[in-house]
Amino acid sequence: MKSIGEVLKLSAEFLEERKVDRPRRSAEELLAHLLGVRRLDLYMQFDRPLIESELASFREILKKRAKGEPAEYLMGEVEFLDCRIKINRSVLIPRPETEILADLSFKKMKSRDLAGKHLWDLCTGSGCLGIALKKKLPDLNLTLSDLSPEALAVARENAKLNGVEAAFELGDLLVPFKGRKADAVVCNPPYISEGEFLNLDPSVRDFEPRLALVGGERGTEYYERLNCELPLFLNPGALVFFEIGSMQAGAVKEIFSKGPWAEFEIQSDWAGHPRFFFLEKQ
Repeated sequence: MKSIGEVLKLSAEFLEERKVDRPRRSAEELLAHLLGVRRLDLYMQFDRPLIESELASFREILKKRAKGEPAEYLMGEVEFLDCRIKINRSVLIPRPETEILADLSFKKMKSRDLAGKHLWDLCTGSGCLGIALKKKLPDLNLTLSDLSPEALAVARENAKLNGVEAAFELGDLLVPFKGRKADAVVCNPPYISEGEFLNLDPSVRDFEPRLALVGGERGTEYYERLNCELPLFLNPGALVFFEIGSMQAGAVKEIFSKGPWAEFEIQSDWAGHPRFFFLEKQ
């Protein structure tokens, strides 16, 4: 039987030979998940031998990682702010940028009296944005919506997992909300162009849902639709929060420049790239 230390060394070498990003980190994360322990705990049990059933299960996971499947899908869950978010290949893997968007949105929303008001998370995917905000602002009425029934099923599971009450709407963008109005909207829409999609890293292009990535030929089509359609669904003073592509700030600003907006603001991620677009309706 091999020890945890030996298995980690061999696994990292195996992944490195196959040019997997962060091979040691991947091996540690996957083994810790399989054993139900923290990564740090692996180092405290370095000499512990793995039984054959554990080794067999780990080999299967490792083979999939070696073929490029993201570790997050293999583990089936991620941490997102104070939430545990289940994921599968029907939804995007929540990224640090989206976590920043959730935190920035919370900071803007908490200064408003939104008790009993309506928050919609459009293109919700796993539900991570809306669920994180509802946990911090429990008096909001949350609705999660998506075009994909498979994605909405994941969002429903995550709401239950995190003890969050929410309504769920299946349909194309604002179609399910006909006759209703929101006081706050968060949205991480598809914003990759057709051309950009072809050049994405294979770990993204080959495993994450194309429907949630590609926004159209230009990549800005969802923002164009939202600029035309969204104002009719907002109460006066409603807040809107978008994630955008790192090269889209100018185009998105132009798209929303002629709408009924009292204020709009662009903020950057930790790398200094403009990634977040905030609006307030007049």
